[in-house]
Amino acid sequence: MFDYGELRLLVLAMTAEQPRHGYELMRAIEERMGGSYSPSPGVIYPTLSWLEDMGYAVVDTEESGRKRYRIMPEGEAFLAANRAAVDELLARVGTGGRREGVPAPVVRGMENLKLALRLRLRRGPLAPAEAATIAAALDAAAQAVERS
Repeated sequence: MFDYGELRLLVLAMTAEQPRHGYELMRAIEERMGGSYSPSPGVIYPTLSWLEDMGYAVVDTEESGRKRYRIMPEGEAFLAANRAAVDELLARVGTGGRREGVPAPVVRGMENLKLALRLRLRRGPLAPAEAATIAAALDAAAQAVERS
């Protein structure tokens, strides 16, 4: 989904917009990507730890024990030094491929369907019965959408 270092830039840029918890970052990235990508905790938290280790972000621990990450001056300088890459990245993921006016859950559902079809077709040819089952499911989904 991202080239090397791009997720770090995205997380840092989003932290510069406002301090956030790791979970908030995961949801905000998913929203920006129109539901087509949601980073896992195993991706976000190591990224946040790296940003903290580099001095680009700091953790503020709330009374509840939750950690909120905010950008430091070193992080702002890093973003400024990489402004062209940050702007290109934000432009690329800013809409997440969303269509104007289409809610993120609908886009996510469409992306999930495309992915499921691609994964199944990669496994090999469809037997006639499998093709009929898939076609029937797609037809049923299309009819349900038309009725809604």
